[in-house]
Amino acid sequence: MQDLVIAVLQHPVALLVAKLVLTFVFWMAGLFGVFNFKVIVQEMVDVNLPNPRFFALATIFTQLAGSMLIITNLGGYGWLGAGWLAVFLLLTIPLGHPFWKFDEPKRTHEFHIALEHVTVVGGLMLAAILSVLPLS
Repeated sequence: MQDLVIAVLQHPVALLVAKLVLTFVFWMAGLFGVFNFKVIVQEMVDVNLPNPRFFALATIFTQLAGSMLIITNLGGYGWLGAGWLAVFLLLTIPLGHPFWKFDEPKRTHEFHIALEHVTVVGGLMLAAILSVLPLS
């Protein structure tokens, strides 16, 4: 059984599926933003960012381009996409989910979102590592 699991994990399709799953939240959010731009602009207004249209465009571009780099490892820059999305996620904590500013129960809800973001950053770190390792 262990040999079967190892064979599956070492198959190139497993790596592609893992990249698609890891980036799912980003490319789906990016595509949503492309087709619902006004909603993303309003999110930027809601968190008091200056020039909300610019930040909406930057957010959508980050989500789609970062995902594309991880999935394709184009030019060996999968690590850049992973780092780019990790920084983006970490910035969303103080900008969009500042749990320390809220009363309960919203504080706990936002805290859990922040924890999820940190966890995804760990997955992105693994993606960055895998993007520079030679695959056997």
